[in-house]
Amino acid sequence: MLYIIRHGQTANNKKKLLQGRSDTLLNEEGRQQALQASDWFAAQGIRFSKVYSSPLRRAVETAELIAGPDTRILTDDRLLEMDYGPYEGMELEKPSPEIIRFFSDFVHQPAPDGMEPLSSVTRRLGLFLEEILPEAENENVLISTHAIAMKGALEYLTPESGGSYWSKYIGNCSVYALDVTAGTVPYEVWSLAGGEPGV
Repeated sequence: MLYIIRHGQTANNKKKLLQGRSDTLLNEEGRQQALQASDWFAAQGIRFSKVYSSPLRRAVETAELIAGPDTRILTDDRLLEMDYGPYEGMELEKPSPEIIRFFSDFVHQPAPDGMEPLSSVTRRLGLFLEEILPEAENENVLISTHAIAMKGALEYLTPESGGSYWSKYIGNCSVYALDVTAGTVPYEVWSLAGGEPGV
């Protein structure tokens, strides 16, 4: 089985900022969220043979809290969050007009100049997934990443979605699973009540 989780909450999430590739740590609430996710995995009897993470500290810390201190976390740059370019750090409660257009219709509105295109996010997540999916055929594999990167992975795994994952809410520490051998679509298996927007 393949499991994909979004990192726990950070101070920038709490402030509703476009966080992107800023290398922020989890806040205390984020650490508690990751521990709750860890408890859920343990209650299901799920242990991981491999754990992959974005190199950003909030994702690595989430992976460490879930998998335990003795588990090796393998980082890969392809799991990084979308590059927001000049919009990094923007307040989501005071977005620019081009960000409003983009966020209101991801499927038909291109990313503003300087921001990574969604097609690039899907492509790099797809390249990563193609490499590691065979490992998840007979083992449990965890990927710890970010909201938009996670949506790119879900889009790649579900081509028939037509872009529907881009506008789907994915809260901090939400977990999606994919039974690789069954050939089914990914589905949400655990999430917290509430949470901050997927940025």
